[in-house]
Amino acid sequence: MKLAKKNFLIDMDGVLVRGRNPLPGARDFISRLKQNSLKFLVVTNNPLYSPADLAYRLHAMGLDIPRENIYTSAMATASFLHGQHPRGTAFVIGESGLTSALHEIGYIITDHKPAYVVLGETHTYNLEQVTKAVRLIMAGARFIATNPDSSGPSEGGIVPACGAMAALIEKSTGRAPFFIGKPAPLMMRYAMNYLETHSRNTIMVGDRMDTDVIAGMQAGMDTILVLSGVTARSDLKTYPFKPTHVLNSVADIKF
Repeated sequence: MKLAKKNFLIDMDGVLVRGRNPLPGARDFISRLKQNSLKFLVVTNNPLYSPADLAYRLHAMGLDIPRENIYTSAMATASFLHGQHPRGTAFVIGESGLTSALHEIGYIITDHKPAYVVLGETHTYNLEQVTKAVRLIMAGARFIATNPDSSGPSEGGIVPACGAMAALIEKSTGRAPFFIGKPAPLMMRYAMNYLETHSRNTIMVGDRMDTDVIAGMQAGMDTILVLSGVTARSDLKTYPFKPTHVLNSVADIKF
């Protein structure tokens, strides 16, 4: 399908890559964006890795996407905290992608009377950390979570993700977290600000109706659902909203 030249926010898993392999057409799609001088960001709920880490991983798959073109839920969380409480304190459960984003905005990571408990994702969730988070929230720390995904992929299969751990902490404390990542339109707004674009000139491309498409739609963007990920065409009838376009993959996006 030939589209008007706009800027793009692009989901990663199921759109550009599957596991450790690029999806068909992904390399050419990125090349077309660059050749047409279009602004774009790969927008991911994955808070585990920094943009530099993800750029390196994508490069190893043959996708030339600079770190400046990657935006994570950890970065969006840092933007939110900076706007709410600059140079504050937080107890953090997460990996370097999240801790480095918070350090970059001047946050102190501590378990001594933090203003926030920030839950991300980690390869090593443990009961001691979770117990500490529960006690800090009960003592008055505000509860923030990078993304609501309940599970995620790994080489060995599905693993619990941020949303699942957030549910455990919420059950223990009676305090619901404030989620930053998709489907929250807040993350889309932060990504557009980072890219210095406006919703009327930007398209969201994703493979999930319940995160990518609804986030883009609620942020005022046109949306493209690609069927190269988790959503099948037959699933569309179960949703009360629809994407602007439905395509088989990013290979079908032309300018």
